[in-house]
Amino acid sequence: MSAFPPAAATRPVKTVVPVIAAVAKCMATKLTVGESSVPDAITVSSKAFPEKGNWTSEQLKLAFHFYCLTPFGKLHSRNPRIIELAQLIRRTPDALAMKLVNFASLDPSITGTGRRGLSGASARDREVWDEFHADWGRLAIECEQLREYLLHQEGRRPEERPTSDDDFVLDDYSGETRLAMVQQRIKQEFFRRAVLASYRGRCCVSAVSDSRFLVASHIVPWRQDKSNRLNPSNGLCLSAIHDKAFDQHLFSLTDDHRIVLSAQLKASKDTFLRDVFWPIEDHHIELPDRFRPDLAFIRRHREAMLRVQA
Repeated sequence: MSAFPPAAATRPVKTVVPVIAAVAKCMATKLTVGESSVPDAITVSSKAFPEKGNWTSEQLKLAFHFYCLTPFGKLHSRNPRIIELAQLIRRTPDALAMKLVNFASLDPSITGTGRRGLSGASARDREVWDEFHADWGRLAIECEQLREYLLHQEGRRPEERPTSDDDFVLDDYSGETRLAMVQQRIKQEFFRRAVLASYRGRCCVSAVSDSRFLVASHIVPWRQDKSNRLNPSNGLCLSAIHDKAFDQHLFSLTDDHRIVLSAQLKASKDTFLRDVFWPIEDHHIELPDRFRPDLAFIRRHREAMLRVQA
């Protein structure tokens, strides 16, 4: 059995202004209290990654994690990412590609369009599917830890994660504060990548495809539903301006995914807003390949819009 530390770097820690440190500590507390239970380290069995026979829980989790983050059209054995992951988990690219399509056979968003995937999904495949849906956050962290463990075993370093100008510099923090911030980044990155992959990297309203302008927008806000913060079915891929309007309940969706403008937006005197939003009223959004927006989340958002304009 091998224990591996949490997914976090171990670079030297700098001295920071006390007020900033206190704010970061407060933020870390908010991130960890009430969140899903994430272990500080994982213990990996020597039998966790067999080359043959039944797939283990660790192999299945990493496969499903990859399924969530990869566009449906790229779930084939020639994809370099599949070849790389197959090597890490000690399976062939063909076997991994088949497993990914097995997961697709469990996805209502896939089967509902007539695409059946393979029919060989096992009971263990279903268990991993259900486990992720029950606790997206814990599984996102665990899979990151497993991947880092495997890279460490091969003497390789994980890829640098993309950061924004708004990110805290992790070198300035240590201990629980640093761990909470690292885990929060992993979770946010998982949600963004899962949503953008499901929507083929395009805004579901405008079809904008430049990732610099795309946001993984929560249908039910992050602060209102902890259990569905990372659920890709609680996300829409929107351009920055559509994300802002959706977050402010200036438009919502009907049960059949048509756009409904708020009374406030329809009464706007702003020429730019009229040009951007008025033509899209009653249009259907472009639905994702996977993780269709949950109807219950859409209704909650629409009801919130109606309350705001009442």
